[in-house]
Amino acid sequence: MSGNASYGKKGFKRSRSHFADRITADGRDGWPVEAGRYRLVVSLACPWASRVLVVRRLLGLEDALSLAVTDPIQDDRSWRFTLDPDDRDPVLGIRYLSEAYDARETGYPGGVSVPAIVDVPSGKLVTNDFQQITLDLETEWTALHRPGAPDLYPEPLRDEIDEVAEGIYREVNNGVYRAGFATKQSEYEDAYNDVFGRLDQVSRRLEGQRYLVGDTITEADVRLFTTLVRFDAVYHGHFKCNRNKLTEDPVLWAYARDLFQTPGFGDTVDFDHIKRHYYQVHEGINPTRIVPLGPDLSGWATAHGREKLGGRPFGDGTAPASR
Repeated sequence: MSGNASYGKKGFKRSRSHFADRITADGRDGWPVEAGRYRLVVSLACPWASRVLVVRRLLGLEDALSLAVTDPIQDDRSWRFTLDPDDRDPVLGIRYLSEAYDARETGYPGGVSVPAIVDVPSGKLVTNDFQQITLDLETEWTALHRPGAPDLYPEPLRDEIDEVAEGIYREVNNGVYRAGFATKQSEYEDAYNDVFGRLDQVSRRLEGQRYLVGDTITEADVRLFTTLVRFDAVYHGHFKCNRNKLTEDPVLWAYARDLFQTPGFGDTVDFDHIKRHYYQVHEGINPTRIVPLGPDLSGWATAHGREKLGGRPFGDGTAPASR
């Protein structure tokens, strides 16, 4: 599971993060910002984890916050480090992310989710609060930002960013999951209508402006992008969100390509991990576990034309270094 999700006979439910400690500049929760102390654990398949990857890269926090990438295919103990030598994370020394959860709270009954931040010295999970992690990287980790890091959560625009992001979370980020894991026709139809109702609204908003809030990339864009980039590959077919493909909405498709081609976005995306996770792990939806060969990904590199709307991707900052 990712982003604190559960699904079963009663349909889909996304719970609040159980471990919601914050890593802050003043260490008020007992976890002070400190370069090299913490390890970010992600699945490249997970849209919630992908948010953190994008923000970490845009802010230049790669050296300050190390990265562990899990296998996109889970087993009965959830996220595992089978991509690493000896099937063990080389920094944390563990085989399963659940071990960091157990170190924090023995017998924790909930699911093991990503993104997660682990305290390296103690091996304990610090937080799996996917809604707060990026905001704290943007506002509490500023002393460790790279020179020229963009302001992804500018104070004068925070109320608007929060409002836009909340609607996108409720009806798009989470809406596709509600549709995909619905167990009743009515639940599915409600979620489907929410997804496309909000996408239509967002498409109209983006007709005349390059980014969702203001004239620069913000947290709101990051949150929308990680769902859009997965839309045709998994949500359209696997989750039955099939009124239209992303590529069939000229505004959203151009917007998504614009972000994908921006350093920090497309270079954090792994379509192989995305497709294998969704199609092979969700056996209730895809019992054959066959991974489709499509869609054609070459369109992501084509011209988008969004520059004509103006905007400054990084505001007064600069792009992260290419890699």
